[in-house]
Amino acid sequence: MSVKHWSQVEYLHQSVKNPNIIVKGTHSYYSNAWTGNFEDYCVRYHYGDEYSRTHWEPQWKIDKLYIGDYVCIGAEAIILMGGNNTHRMDWFSSYPAYEKLTECYRGKGDTVIGDGVWIGMRAMIMPGITIGEGAVVAAGSIVVKDVAPYTVVGGNPAREIKKRFADDVINRLLKLRLYDYPEDKFAALRPHLFSSDIQALERAVSLLDKK
Repeated sequence: MSVKHWSQVEYLHQSVKNPNIIVKGTHSYYSNAWTGNFEDYCVRYHYGDEYSRTHWEPQWKIDKLYIGDYVCIGAEAIILMGGNNTHRMDWFSSYPAYEKLTECYRGKGDTVIGDGVWIGMRAMIMPGITIGEGAVVAAGSIVVKDVAPYTVVGGNPAREIKKRFADDVINRLLKLRLYDYPEDKFAALRPHLFSSDIQALERAVSLLDKK
């Protein structure tokens, strides 16, 4: 950051080395407040880090973690990935027996954290979850199902607390596809992004699109 801040901020595009973590853009960060780094502390059971490449032999398709741009991840948040999906509840025993390990595994798919998401401190994201653009996950929440765009969720299991904006405003925001703009155009919109005037934002986008 260009100004001093009480917290250590780790920009993910600079620190992430796991090829199965795909980071969009250059603005998403982990608020590394007295914890390990993002890959070591937050992302659990995910093949592709230095340890797993040395000690594991993948026996199934590896799920991906996609992180959008302008994502804020609070300290001690946990993102559980597919490597722990070996506890079947449709069998009498949920123990991951070694001789049946590939049969025990049930993939949940990729995990997607959309653009502009804010994940609070000590929240936990379960495998295969999609968190929509602009959503907010309250501190300490356990997210067990997809989160709609621009929705605030909290609790265990996490449930909708409120929408950040009215449905028509959310639809208009999604239609703008703001986070697909190149850096210079997105920067030009900043005065309108730090406000809640959807009409002014739409006018600014329209003017940019004409250039």
